[in-house]
Amino acid sequence: MDGLGATQHELNPRWCLAYDTIDRHDIDRLIDWLRTYPRLTKGGVTRDFESRWSSWLSRSYSVFCNSGSSANLLMYYALLVSGRLRNKKVIVPSVGWVTSIAPAIQFGFEPIMCEADPETFGLDLNHLETLLKQHDAQTVMLVQVLGVPHKMRELLALRDRYGFILLEDACAAIGASYEGRKVGSFGDIGSFSFYFGHQMSTIEGGMVSTNDKGLNNLLLMLRSHGWSKDLDRATHGELVVQYGIDDFHSPFVFYEPGFNLRSTDLNAFLGIGQLEKLDWMTEQRRANHARYLDRLATNFYVQRPPCGSQVASISVGLLADSPHQRRRIVKALAGRGIETRIFSAGNLGLHPFWVNRYGAASFPVADRIHHCGFFLPNHAALTVEDIDIISRVVLEAA
Repeated sequence: MDGLGATQHELNPRWCLAYDTIDRHDIDRLIDWLRTYPRLTKGGVTRDFESRWSSWLSRSYSVFCNSGSSANLLMYYALLVSGRLRNKKVIVPSVGWVTSIAPAIQFGFEPIMCEADPETFGLDLNHLETLLKQHDAQTVMLVQVLGVPHKMRELLALRDRYGFILLEDACAAIGASYEGRKVGSFGDIGSFSFYFGHQMSTIEGGMVSTNDKGLNNLLLMLRSHGWSKDLDRATHGELVVQYGIDDFHSPFVFYEPGFNLRSTDLNAFLGIGQLEKLDWMTEQRRANHARYLDRLATNFYVQRPPCGSQVASISVGLLADSPHQRRRIVKALAGRGIETRIFSAGNLGLHPFWVNRYGAASFPVADRIHHCGFFLPNHAALTVEDIDIISRVVLEAA
């Protein structure tokens, strides 16, 4: 942690960054369900969870998988095999997570890195337009950074002007909204993560959502080996006729080179319970975020959401004035048992996976996030007193 040795508080922090959203009630309900000896592998409960998620998000189709990283993998590969790409150039964010970019490298796309917006830390729209003009990239990957919505009206205007396909990574932004519309519902495909400590959890899990039936069919096949057993009966039947498959072989014919990225009904059962209290948990995070900013925003550089948007952060991110000031703050936080870490992954263009292939991608905003950013805890279990204590430690150290 910024070169500091681990202290006892760091090993056993009093205030953790992440707090499990699966509580005793969720576990008791799971135990009662398990006593009915249900099917545990992917089945009807998974389909029920997918349907409920689509309804909550106001999207037509959703596919539950085993992680948010797998959700991103499925987004990229479904697009690749869809036959809709005139080129494999994709503009990717400098601020996000490695698995927002890794599938592009793995599947032979040509990733082009974009600077971070100085307000939301999403894609810098001026730089994005420059890159679109220069490279004619057909795909753009947007990360809704840390649950702070991006400037979607302006971004969608760019999509209308340049005709790109928008992949929207909302893995750490579940419940955030822009002008009354939930993030993750703006892209041609959107991804979500149900990892421990995110806005809701299925232990591990992810979701991919879209309004495009063709892309949804590909997502369903690619999630499960490339076969058609998860498709609706009519679409499955069309493939059987198209390829002249006999009835005996039809359940085990592979139409695409797929993966096994399925989750289970056990995880989906937890997800249904989490979804029932998601809006409440999101509201707690939103209130905590506002309390932190009331105390700290005049002293630190912070994300500034667009008008008409609602934040749903998994942690509160601040930028120190310098790496030296960040070191002081990190040391003070650790000494008081307050867990912290770098801001997301900092600038992904400075990580070896990128530098070794394309050279360092250095940008003013992304670099400052990389060298000066840090996280503070935000979850539904925090009290107003907790936030006051944490904020005071930060201010005194700064």
